[in-house]
Amino acid sequence: MPELPEVEVVRRGLERWTTDRTIASAEVLHPRSVRRHAPGPADFAGRLAGRTVRAPQRRGKYLWLPLSTPDGAAGGVDGADGANEAVLAHLGMSGQLLVGEPDREREKHLRVRIAFADGGRDLRFVDQRTFGHLMVTDLVPDVVGGEKGPGLVPEPIVHIAADPLEHAFDAEAFFRALRRRRTGIKRALLDQSLISGVGNIYADEALWRARLHWARPTDTMTRAEAARVLEGAQEVMEAALAVGGTSFDSLYVDVNGDSGYFERSLDAYGRRDEPCRRCGAPIRRDEFMNRSSYSCPVCQPRPRRAR
Repeated sequence: MPELPEVEVVRRGLERWTTDRTIASAEVLHPRSVRRHAPGPADFAGRLAGRTVRAPQRRGKYLWLPLSTPDGAAGGVDGADGANEAVLAHLGMSGQLLVGEPDREREKHLRVRIAFADGGRDLRFVDQRTFGHLMVTDLVPDVVGGEKGPGLVPEPIVHIAADPLEHAFDAEAFFRALRRRRTGIKRALLDQSLISGVGNIYADEALWRARLHWARPTDTMTRAEAARVLEGAQEVMEAALAVGGTSFDSLYVDVNGDSGYFERSLDAYGRRDEPCRRCGAPIRRDEFMNRSSYSCPVCQPRPRRAR
């Protein structure tokens, strides 16, 4: 599943091609792709016509397109750009938001098409496995540290924590939350209520950089160790962003249909039995939550008390 860097790459592409464009029409070709939009496909399409898209936003693995307030509409909470609703998108395992002329190779997996009033490049949601979804939802005040923040976020994700690339992320609050939990550090990194956007790949990479084993109990971590984990997560995500994210197959692409190539720079994930780039020891693979976890047995020794 795309993680924070891959979703941010898509957001940046959408920012270039969709900001301040007015939607002429929307067509839902597969109802499962708007299954979270409770009023149904017809309402989804009707809510978009005539609305202007504002600058796309992201939190963790979610991104959204704020929509201008319909003329004469009442109620809701307006942002500085006049938006009180947004198209919320989750890409799932294979969702793609593409801008441009239709691609015949992907056309069989086209789920939603959005055309713009200027007649330029359209926006298409393509999803082979239909695990992703789009929905129109209200924007509500953000909640940071239990208090309302200055920004707006889609109502369905207001409970999701800020991600490590956001200005709203509070490193001290994250450390205190870790100390209160009785779990392993990797499980904590995957907990979207603590920190959003970090998935299996970048958790392994951050922990390799921090020299910590994935099972290290969070209630034993020091402030310095927590800072190393965050620094590792931020560094690896910024590095992935610079090369378009991580693509293991053709399902993750940017808005132009191009793959990222950070896979070539991974230090731990997927490198079983390959030499550690620091010490040369073979990278090990462990079973973890029905998935895999990769680490160096020398640089990241297993703790005596593990979770």
